[in-house]
Amino acid sequence: METESGDLTALRTEFDEKKKELSKLRAQLNSLNSQKEQVYQELRSLRNKFKPLQDQIKQLKTSRDDFTQQVKTLKEERNQLNVAVKEKSVSKKEVDQKKKEMLEKVDSGINPGRIKAEIHKLEEKIETEIIPFSQEEKIRKIIKGLKAQYAQVKGLDEVWKAVNTTGADFAEARRKAEQSHRKVQELAGQSQEKHTEINKLYSELKELRKNERPLAEKYLDLKAQCQQLKKSLDETFQRVNELSKLFTNEDQKSRKQILREKTSEVVEKIRKRQKLSTEDILAFQATEE
Repeated sequence: METESGDLTALRTEFDEKKKELSKLRAQLNSLNSQKEQVYQELRSLRNKFKPLQDQIKQLKTSRDDFTQQVKTLKEERNQLNVAVKEKSVSKKEVDQKKKEMLEKVDSGINPGRIKAEIHKLEEKIETEIIPFSQEEKIRKIIKGLKAQYAQVKGLDEVWKAVNTTGADFAEARRKAEQSHRKVQELAGQSQEKHTEINKLYSELKELRKNERPLAEKYLDLKAQCQQLKKSLDETFQRVNELSKLFTNEDQKSRKQILREKTSEVVEKIRKRQKLSTEDILAFQATEE
């Protein structure tokens, strides 16, 4: 009996210690859970910044790629225009050379257009006016001379037209080429601006990733600690329950033992016809129950 009593005392001591340990573990777990939740919120807040940056980068990439494609297309057009400029330049040089050669053959002061206009004017004079025959003959000789002169410089008139045409074509081709080149530079600059913005956002994202790692590691560490602590708490709680049931059973046994002893006393009093107290009656009723 002494051994059993000593064992029970040891178990009660363990029970008290386990209850204290249980309370301590619960407090530690609550504290760790609070820390874990705080770190989780920080981590979540940080990660919430990722998507807006990623969306911005995606939009900027689309815009940059669109500018890059336009630049590519315009460069092809510009190259074609540059080829056209070179061709027009060659044509212009050829026409300028013909003009130079023609001018070397004729008097530089002669204007084919004026000669032609003068011929037309004199011919109209003969047809519409009444003039003496001798004067008409003189006019016809002048017309003949002018026609001979015009025959010499007729080619110059055509060259002048060619000079004007090729000059205008060359100027227009060069204007379009220069305009295309400016557009290429403008779009290339816009594409570069988008690319610079993308790199800046990538740097921000990289910095966020850098800050994310220690928080994630801390969160996982706290989570592991919580799981380990919960395991210890569950084990301690289970032992406290076991001891609690054991003491409940022991208490019930003690109560029954006391009731039996009390009942024996009551029975003995009844046998001896002694007066029963209220306590005796209640004990006896408890036994019957």
